[in-house]
Amino acid sequence: MRLKIAALSLSAFLLMGSATYAATPYVVKHNDTLWSIAQDKNVSMKSVIGMNLLKSSSIYAGQTLYVPTSSKQYTVKTGDTLYKIASASNVSLWAIKQANPQVRQINWVYPGQVLDLPASAVQKSAAPASAPSSVGAYATQVSQLVNQERQKAGLAPLTLDAELCNVALVKAKDMIAHNYFDHNSPTYGSPFDMMRNFGIDYTAAGENIAKGQTSAQAVMNDWMNSPGHRQNILSSNYDLIGVAYYEGAWVQLFKK
Repeated sequence: MRLKIAALSLSAFLLMGSATYAATPYVVKHNDTLWSIAQDKNVSMKSVIGMNLLKSSSIYAGQTLYVPTSSKQYTVKTGDTLYKIASASNVSLWAIKQANPQVRQINWVYPGQVLDLPASAVQKSAAPASAPSSVGAYATQVSQLVNQERQKAGLAPLTLDAELCNVALVKAKDMIAHNYFDHNSPTYGSPFDMMRNFGIDYTAAGENIAKGQTSAQAVMNDWMNSPGHRQNILSSNYDLIGVAYYEGAWVQLFKK
């Protein structure tokens, strides 16, 4: 198997990118309007506009639109955040943002506000599936190896962060599920988008990915022998690390 590695870093806050959720293509017919399509599909006009990034309500016969499978309205309660609402509804933060273009910043919601919630792509399980037992072990091993290298360089150790590990695992699973090897996920966007989508703020962030290595030591050897990956591992800009391994895919996330 050909081994792969890739590194990416950024020292700034970024805006979010795109993500996908349940939708059905619809070819506009003569005499269709956005209102009639929304009524027929039992969704809001705002969700159709948001999903298709339309700048107006003008549409034309033969145009293909993507229509949310279904949607419902939700009234924001005291203590709610979009992250909590998205998690409870099993849809992505960005899906909610697209369906509600009036929400200009992802955390700008207030009690009493009415949001359109797109249908989730899958039914939410009663309990999250447990990760393979090796994931926790690999995360610990890799983080220990990282801190050994940092100690040699006279740098402070990084703290293994559970939230970052969770995001790293989601990214690793996404790479396997969608058969790609790239910092930009077709599902979650860039790693910086993804962290923010999962409610993780940062002032500096980075990602190392790899595929095909069979042990923590092997993947660390490859990363340390690559200038870009080594720079992330030995950066003084970070104080937290998340690590995940899933079916041959390795992900390191760094943040401050």
